[in-house]
Amino acid sequence: MSLQKQVMEQMKVAMKAKDKVALESLRALKSEFLISNTSGAGELSDADEIKIVQKLIKQRKDSAALFAEQGRNDLADPEIAQAKILEQFLPQQLSEEELKDAIGEIVAQTGASSMKDMGRVMGIASQQLGGKADGKAISMAVKELLS
Repeated sequence: MSLQKQVMEQMKVAMKAKDKVALESLRALKSEFLISNTSGAGELSDADEIKIVQKLIKQRKDSAALFAEQGRNDLADPEIAQAKILEQFLPQQLSEEELKDAIGEIVAQTGASSMKDMGRVMGIASQQLGGKADGKAISMAVKELLS
């Protein structure tokens, strides 16, 4: 089942349960899908759908961090709850060890040896591990292995 259909099914469940937080986050996701579909790029691929989900999760987490920094936990908590709801649409995330192993293989394949090669390694890693790991985590692991 495509991600968009899963979102629609979860919206129905959230409506029946009267779960406002879930419904709000799922509507935002559906809206992003509709905007992307009508932008003229045609049908969204699975990778595009995952990128949209990751973007919305990152927005929620950044907002929550900003609100928490300002002492506004009343605004941060719903953002965190929405991020958790959206995370159910991502593939299983890699553990730190699995991520380092995967990036170690990419470094070996590319022959990267210094930080000058980081861009090349990041490009391949982001492509291969997209959706399975956060970009920030990938970047940290690449820096650790190349430094």
